[in-house]
Amino acid sequence: MTVLSATQSAVKNWWISLLLGILFVLIGVWVFQTPLESYMSLSIIFSAFILVSGLSQIVFSISNKSDIQSWGWYLASGILDLIIGLLLITHPFMTMAILPYFVGFWLLFQGFLAIGLSLQFKLVGFPSWGWLLFLGFLILIFSFLLLANPVFAGFSIVYMTAFAFIFAGIFRIFLAFNLKKMKKSIE
Repeated sequence: MTVLSATQSAVKNWWISLLLGILFVLIGVWVFQTPLESYMSLSIIFSAFILVSGLSQIVFSISNKSDIQSWGWYLASGILDLIIGLLLITHPFMTMAILPYFVGFWLLFQGFLAIGLSLQFKLVGFPSWGWLLFLGFLILIFSFLLLANPVFAGFSIVYMTAFAFIFAGIFRIFLAFNLKKMKKSIE
């Protein structure tokens, strides 16, 4: 059975993915608009955002544990985000120095999660799985760029992070609407 099996109950709280997607896109656009201030602010905003993202994913996983067979993966993702968010908030100056690595590894995990979810959509026959897969690979590309070039990350991290957040946001929004469609088709 797959995570998104049509025989399972309707997926509740699809809107959490939509809200996360909108937040991702808004933060990405904000980073583009304020590149010079963004690096310093990014450490604070990113810390808070990862924390909120982790809490949201934990709520989503727990509220869907009877509806999604592999709900533990969502829970693990939420716990990881929560731990990273707490680490970043409690060490702001260190966060600025190692921000490229945190962002890079966090985006790497998000990219793999996106690819895995898109393949689950393929297994249940949703036609839009290819777009989700494409967005997952874009997220991976930007995470690899951040991890491969941390020396140049000062100014380029701002733009790479902005792109990655926007693509991650588009993925989450697209995922939310597909989950909503799935919920309607199961009901």
